[in-house]
Amino acid sequence: MAGAREATAPILPEEISWRISYAEIGALTQVQRPVVTTWARRHADFPEPVAYEGASPLFDGGEVAEWLLSTGRGNADADQIRAELVLHTLSAWRRVIPARTLVDTVTALLCLRQLLDEPLSDLPWQEILERAAEIDFDDTFLRRELRELPDAERQGPLLAVLADQLTEAAYTPAEALERVMDARRRLGCDDLAADEPIPLVSRTMARLTGLARLNEREEGATAAVLHPRSGDLLVALRESVSDAENSPFFLSADPMPDLARLARRRLMAQGVQEFEMDLADGEELATEDWGNPHVIVCYLPYEAAETRSPLAVLQSLQDVTDLLAEDRTAVVLGPADALVRPLPVRGEADRLRRDFLEQHLLKAAISLPEGVLPFRPAHRTAIWILHRTPEGKRTGQVLLADLSSRNLTPQTLDALAEDIDIFRDAGWRADSRHEPRNAAVVRATALTSAPGAAFTPQHRPPADRYTRTVVERPARISETELRLQQLIDATRSALDHAPTIRANAVLRPDDQPARRTTVTRLLKDRRLRRLPGHRIAAEHLLTGGAGHYTVLTPAEITGSAPVDSHRIDRAILLNTYEHAYFTEPGDIVVTATPSFGAYVDDEGLSVVAFPARLLRARSDAEHPVRPRVLAALLRSAATEHRRVSGAVRSARRIEDLLIPDLPDDEAERYDALLSDIARRTALLRQHAAALDELTSLTAAGLVDGTLTLTEPPLV
Repeated sequence: MAGAREATAPILPEEISWRISYAEIGALTQVQRPVVTTWARRHADFPEPVAYEGASPLFDGGEVAEWLLSTGRGNADADQIRAELVLHTLSAWRRVIPARTLVDTVTALLCLRQLLDEPLSDLPWQEILERAAEIDFDDTFLRRELRELPDAERQGPLLAVLADQLTEAAYTPAEALERVMDARRRLGCDDLAADEPIPLVSRTMARLTGLARLNEREEGATAAVLHPRSGDLLVALRESVSDAENSPFFLSADPMPDLARLARRRLMAQGVQEFEMDLADGEELATEDWGNPHVIVCYLPYEAAETRSPLAVLQSLQDVTDLLAEDRTAVVLGPADALVRPLPVRGEADRLRRDFLEQHLLKAAISLPEGVLPFRPAHRTAIWILHRTPEGKRTGQVLLADLSSRNLTPQTLDALAEDIDIFRDAGWRADSRHEPRNAAVVRATALTSAPGAAFTPQHRPPADRYTRTVVERPARISETELRLQQLIDATRSALDHAPTIRANAVLRPDDQPARRTTVTRLLKDRRLRRLPGHRIAAEHLLTGGAGHYTVLTPAEITGSAPVDSHRIDRAILLNTYEHAYFTEPGDIVVTATPSFGAYVDDEGLSVVAFPARLLRARSDAEHPVRPRVLAALLRSAATEHRRVSGAVRSARRIEDLLIPDLPDDEAERYDALLSDIARRTALLRQHAAALDELTSLTAAGLVDGTLTLTEPPLV
């Protein structure tokens, strides 16, 4: 974020200010919290605290935003900061206007600005009301929200200015309106977000309908949303065809008129004309006027597990299929226990669920992880894709996908949508040219002939039996067994000819007390050099062996993760962290967070990640420090000063730990002992790693059904 940026003054009601903490400033500017405290310490013009929460300072958000915009500090761009400032200002308005009234008014103003295509802050409030009455003559989406604003003559113009500021930060009123909807929880409108899934799932469901392709292929396509709530699915459907020349017709019905009005505002702001939608107030879609829809999307209303009945869920799905004409599609999100998990064998719910297959309606069943509904984090959901296929085109195949243990990233859901698109384009049958990445296409009879069975992939697809991982697994097992035997032989050879390990430890005489020192003293005596760790962003840390350089984080240093668990790409390191340094052989890496740890890097060429730091022995010192000895002594001394429950940090800093300053000859003997221990430990770790790999390889093959264990050959 370079260059000076123009500040935006917040429009706040009287006696309201946006108070923001160090951590929130860090989140706003996309930097870590210590960076913000450094700004406050080094820059005299950084805003002063306006209050304290305990010992933590709170700052005026407007002043902080203006400082960021004028100095260009942080990683967020100016528009993000302006938008965040306006959203926080909106949140502050809740002390004056009820949260729901505030959201309704601001979304109405943004919708009006989109339709008028001109700023509202230049218009008197009365003229805004008159223009709203002209546009919304029948009062179906925004007129009432503006007319019923409390103390409208005073509050209305201020909110109009806020609407313009939001638009300027988001480029268009439509994007600004969606930013407000994304912030509905922050604005206190939990009821508008309670039963909505995460946006990524809404967008994926819209894509799974195939509406974009259908709209290109046919004129007059109709898309319906059952239980639209606050309109997330309607907007997702609209965005899926935003590049098309012709808009499909949108249908929905909601028994709560205020939610239907909000959905209309959102679609109108997206460019949908009144004659391109029929969002009814009530329970029934207007199918008599517009015919049965081409695609249907819905989230089944949430019910608690104690009262939820799988049979009732499946019966509501049956009602959805009644709206499906021939060659029409429905995508439904519902509870996983009814849609994909095992059911009581031959019970009513089981028979009804298998009936969807026998009627060739169910085309895909997708298990999702917990967390799809943010307000119901433990609620497991699944998606069904239903299609009424003409009798002559039925294939008797169904796609099953299990994403219940995968993170729902855009890449994962894009791959799923592509698999579904290919399955649909092939006539709802497996395509020999494409193997689904996270799914399997099976015969429907495999499920109908297994009462109560889960609608999830039970075995690897046949093609997976011939992947390199599977085919090479027996050879890898044999190699691991051979390596184990070689390790045993090497260990026996090494230890048979090695002297017995002896510490030769005796009690120190009372008249020869050990001389004590600290890391601070060693630094002052120029026997050590201290270097800080690097603040490496989490997204730059690679796992699974990827990357070029090892990164030593506190996890590796404290032993909670093996060394080489984290790596970093060469290009990212050189371009993003241009002042980064590498460790040298013998460097000691220490950390006090989350607990004390000390690690000697024998190989070097690693990168140290903050809050860990590095102690490097100076080879030119009169009495050089032996790294292995210093690390062992620090680990032992730290056990006496552990962080107690409730404390933020340990009783003593690493630099203040008292350790013996061993004479050179004794330090040499101790270093030799530690080297022998390290050599033996390394051999044991190699044994343990090989045994773990053998366990993992055999278990993986047995679990996926591609491996079997036979009787050993007779000798």
